[in-house]
Amino acid sequence: MLTIGENTFSPGRLGRLPPWLRVKVGKKGQGKETQALLQELGLNTVCSSARCPNLGECYGCRTATFLIMGRRCTRNCGFCAVSHGAPEPLDPDEPRRIALAAQRLGLRYVVVTSVTRDDLPDGGAAHFAATIRAVHQLLPEAAVEVLTPDFRGCRASLATVLEAGPAVFNHNLETVARLQKRVRPQAGYETSLSLLAAAGEIAPHLPRKSGLMVGLGETDEEIHQALHDLAAVGVSIVTLGQYLQPTAQHLPVDRYVPPEHWSVYAEWAREVGMAYAAVGPFVRSSYHAAEAAAAVNAGADRSQV
Repeated sequence: MLTIGENTFSPGRLGRLPPWLRVKVGKKGQGKETQALLQELGLNTVCSSARCPNLGECYGCRTATFLIMGRRCTRNCGFCAVSHGAPEPLDPDEPRRIALAAQRLGLRYVVVTSVTRDDLPDGGAAHFAATIRAVHQLLPEAAVEVLTPDFRGCRASLATVLEAGPAVFNHNLETVARLQKRVRPQAGYETSLSLLAAAGEIAPHLPRKSGLMVGLGETDEEIHQALHDLAAVGVSIVTLGQYLQPTAQHLPVDRYVPPEHWSVYAEWAREVGMAYAAVGPFVRSSYHAAEAAAAVNAGADRSQV
């Protein structure tokens, strides 16, 4: 079980984790307060459900990435620790409670993601939109970043989310083209790229963001190509992090990228035109999300390694 400051991963066939993979624990007292608030309001976070290695640090800073539409996903990706199975009914009060949690945590930048809900006609787009509006109503000065599934490529669902006014639209490519069917068999490389391109057509001034994992069997050349493909559809913020096998039942880690190599990925991201790249072993989609958005909105050319 994942607890504050204690992240468990399967070592897999590569054996023990290398010494540079040291998780930041965070402030345990504040972390427990955050966890208690989320439990009180009956809210889920991807931090806990996906066994994020940054859980202790982020909870300790009184922040979290909200996971909406239940704890069970209709898809079964090979890398993801979120539960798979029959999904729960949508909770119409969830958007209000997320806004309340954001207010009580003192957030000015709120990140919302979800399980994939292929059982819903709109893929849950209306629920995303309701959550964005609820946060804006209670916290008019707060910005909301959304990390959405692919909505099976449905442009109308995407438009529903974007019309609610998020500050950043994020959709993860996750891995390189060759490994898509192995890593996320119910999704697709071109579908994801098309969704990100469509977001730029619907909301041209909205920053778009995507993320990749490394260590699933890809080559560096394939990573470089994926970065180029993301830049070509208008993505300006990218995250790259080390894949860590959450349990022995998930895909094994193919390699651990050494510390000195992450700066190479950051340089490649700059070369293809990314305005902001967050790269490093423990970087995840929402890690330091507010900092990335602020840098892009300010027109800065920055990266974090």
